[in-house]
Amino acid sequence: MTNAYMPGFGNDFETEALPGALPQGQNSPQKCAYGLYAEQLSGSPFTAPRGTNERAWLYRIRPSVRHTTSFERLDVPLWKTGPLVDDHDLPIAQLRWSPAAMPNEPLTFLTGVRTMTTAGDVNAQSGMATHIYLINRSMEDEYFYNADGELLFVPQDGGLLLWTEFGKIDIAPGDICVIPRGVKMRVELTDGPASGYLCENYGAKFTLPDRGPIGANCLANPRDFKTPVAAFEDNETASRMIIKWCGKFYRTEIGHSPLDVVAWHGNYAPYKYDLRTFSPVGAIAFDHPDPSIFTVLTAPSETPGTANIDFVIFPERWMVAEHSFRPPWYHLNIMSEFMGLVYGVYDAKPDGFVPGGASLHNCMLPHGPDTNAFEGATKSELKPEKLSGTLAFMFETRFPQHLTRFAAETETLQTDYIDCWAGLKKHFDGNP
Repeated sequence: MTNAYMPGFGNDFETEALPGALPQGQNSPQKCAYGLYAEQLSGSPFTAPRGTNERAWLYRIRPSVRHTTSFERLDVPLWKTGPLVDDHDLPIAQLRWSPAAMPNEPLTFLTGVRTMTTAGDVNAQSGMATHIYLINRSMEDEYFYNADGELLFVPQDGGLLLWTEFGKIDIAPGDICVIPRGVKMRVELTDGPASGYLCENYGAKFTLPDRGPIGANCLANPRDFKTPVAAFEDNETASRMIIKWCGKFYRTEIGHSPLDVVAWHGNYAPYKYDLRTFSPVGAIAFDHPDPSIFTVLTAPSETPGTANIDFVIFPERWMVAEHSFRPPWYHLNIMSEFMGLVYGVYDAKPDGFVPGGASLHNCMLPHGPDTNAFEGATKSELKPEKLSGTLAFMFETRFPQHLTRFAAETETLQTDYIDCWAGLKKHFDGNP
């Protein structure tokens, strides 16, 4: 990996796998070095303002029109796309799932994705989907790109090698990776079976949130986002290309690898980020601040301050507030929250919410600390405390998240989740 990368802020990078492969002074010369083709991949309309205009120039062995022949439909039954309403008969509720076990049958990235929720409408380029992935086989002579949105990988167990047109990206638990819309890739295992979470963003690209009064530092710092070094395959093996387009999957047969970009430059590229470099801020006197201070990336909507998606983490940090209830307070939210736990213990849910699990608290459904967390937080001595060895996250969206049939019927659904609040007692006695 190379280059400090600012998602959505117009950086321009260049990298080449062979010396002189990048043309200088122009993007598309009459003849490219090494007999390469020049091709532009646009992540925004041509006329987008300079600050949001995103594209990459790729110098490749074959243009992408040679990476497709005739298409045929492909059934990928457990990967769902919004709008998806009334896919099940489960009533609304606060929901939680235990970790899914790795199946015995061979599963690559494509066959290992299990959609949990969808929100919004892919045809209107707004909304998102949340998935889990369970992978025990590397993709071989098989490649994929998503025309519906960008993909945010959050590994939970095991590592992945994402071989993209732009180069190789290794990720493991504690990292994230964003693959932009339209970028071709192959997903390989690095150290045995792998599982994790996946957010599919149909809307505006993820970018860094404005810091406002926080100022120039803390939260996610641009220098810690990394783009790949150019690498390519000159492979003449019969291969398959799978494309996801408007919720449907299509397959085409090709006679070579499409990962044949020898050099590239631009500001539209995949990137990775180490979540352990996130610098939290918080209350140093009293009260629990809003969770927005933990936003790593945001995908904005047309309404200022209202995100299509916020990606929020709850990492290791010091808790020092005095005279305060330190866990997240009880609340109802206009936003819908899908949470996962990468490792450790989440302070508001010490029981039942375990690494690899997930929860869903939809728009205006109340939630908050379970009974044990409440009792502990109200009775413990409030001295400085380090929350160590923990990493939880949240995919939060302005849209209701509709459950898939898989999520509603899977055996990992905790049907007794609501009972975690059953022990909350009436303490009111009428005295000041």
